[in-house]
Amino acid sequence: MQNSVEVEFRKKTVTRQKSTIVEYLKKHYFLYLMLAPALILTLIFKYGPMYGAIIAFKDFSPIKGILGSEWVGFYNFEKFLSSPNFTVIFMNTLKLSLFGLILGFPVPILLALMLNQVRKAGVKKNIQLLLYAPNFISVVVVVGMLFIFLSPTGPINQLFSLVTNEPIMFMSRPEYFRWIYILSDIWTGAGWASIIYVAALANVDPELHNAANLDGANLLQRIRHIDLPTIRPIMAIVFILAAGNIMSIGFEKAYLMQTTTNLPTAEIIPTYVYKIGLQAGDYAYSSAVGLFNSVINVVLLITVNFIVKKLNEGEGLY
Repeated sequence: MQNSVEVEFRKKTVTRQKSTIVEYLKKHYFLYLMLAPALILTLIFKYGPMYGAIIAFKDFSPIKGILGSEWVGFYNFEKFLSSPNFTVIFMNTLKLSLFGLILGFPVPILLALMLNQVRKAGVKKNIQLLLYAPNFISVVVVVGMLFIFLSPTGPINQLFSLVTNEPIMFMSRPEYFRWIYILSDIWTGAGWASIIYVAALANVDPELHNAANLDGANLLQRIRHIDLPTIRPIMAIVFILAAGNIMSIGFEKAYLMQTTTNLPTAEIIPTYVYKIGLQAGDYAYSSAVGLFNSVINVVLLITVNFIVKKLNEGEGLY
């Protein structure tokens, strides 16, 4: 008797929940209709292509197709991990991303804090325009500028020649590649990345700064105790996303900056995948390398999010 009552109660609960969901959908159906195009496009162009990732586990042949090709399991992954190029390419990718994160992450924050101290609206807008402008320069143009300015006869070498009496081959020497790549990335992207912090700082109540002034707090103390706590949640989210994409370096810029002599440090996973996949035609092997890179990114994202949540009072990406 008791079991039948419990079953009946559960049925009524499920029915009530279903009716509540149906009523909610009827009430807000227009919002879901607005969401539908974005959802459909995401399913088609983001999740649909994931089907092709199975060629990483096959001896893929364009003639036989994806389903007709033979399964080889983890052979392509083992081939990459045992390759003599693996250590060099993996470390090049990791170093370039890690150094870029360490050097580039604080710069937008510092720019936002400095911009927040500019009180004249006209001056502030002009400074912001100068900082944001490099973001809209094409990657091809940026790399072209690097080759021109850092060439043996370029303006930078003309200055160095006053001291060294001979030009420095910046774009050909492997030891200069990472620094040129990272510093040019900071120049083009730091201003644009500071927008989110500037917007957050604009919401700080001016009365807090006035009260701090009355209490005798100096500029650094106000930044430490008022501004930084305001943007800390945003800093955590941006850091998690950046760390989660630590292995996803922009292909275009690295490929355009490569020369035959700087490859020992310039060859990274995205350029390697391009050369092996599209140029050499080894689609299965290049897919395995790309999938390996994606898995590393996912693991890093989950790990960094877990660590940040522990250090940031439970606030993280999810």
